[in-house]
Amino acid sequence: MNEVQTAAERLATAARDRITCAPVRDVIGDAEAYAVQQHNIAARVAAGAKPVGRKIGLTAPAVRRQLGVDQPDFGVLLDDMAFEDGDVVPTERLLQPKVEAEVAFVLKADLAEGPFDERTVAAAVAYAQASLEIVDSRIENWDITFADTVADNASSALYVLGTEQKELSEVTPRDVSAVLSVNGEERSTGAGADCMGDPLTALAWLAETAVRLGDPLRAGDVVLSGALGPMVPVQAGDEVEATITGLGTVRATFAREEA
Repeated sequence: MNEVQTAAERLATAARDRITCAPVRDVIGDAEAYAVQQHNIAARVAAGAKPVGRKIGLTAPAVRRQLGVDQPDFGVLLDDMAFEDGDVVPTERLLQPKVEAEVAFVLKADLAEGPFDERTVAAAVAYAQASLEIVDSRIENWDITFADTVADNASSALYVLGTEQKELSEVTPRDVSAVLSVNGEERSTGAGADCMGDPLTALAWLAETAVRLGDPLRAGDVVLSGALGPMVPVQAGDEVEATITGLGTVRATFAREEA
């Protein structure tokens, strides 16, 4: 078994058995991290899951400084990760979840030929939505570096989309503000400008990166553009609500685990 397979199996076993694992940076470096991610995504697709988009991570400069990296990362969204506004989220699928408020984009056109900037990617956006990203780490105590989180599908787990769909003529992503509450208590705030200066800048970065890696963004893809404020830990029984100006509110409840 080579290094990529070893790291992939460690992460997949942790997800399957619901037992966190040691970091994988002892096995791989940054250069191999996306190969690990792709290995486990391919296994999930072979088991029946369908890719529906991407999530962008490490969009906040403070988080990148904390991990000692100078770039964002991305993960793959699968159809079995999606939930609707107000749904009860199955806590048994999670290990050590946290939530983030984000602007989500749904594309109406392929982004297959660069170069890309905010204007060119905006032209490919059908609409924006408020979203909750439920991030999770299969790695014990979130002890992650860039290689660990990328290999672990950018620490993704589930996501929830709001019901309001706004064209970019109706909302300017960099100007939005967000409030994330847990059980009615405000826990995190942020703004569009906290996401790489503009969520459309994050989308342009992703479009360029996806083309370079040979798997461009396509019409119909959902893109979670990155956190608008600090992520917040959650647990079974919590009720979470994010309000993003111009995009409305999105909610989810974390199921109480049966005794």
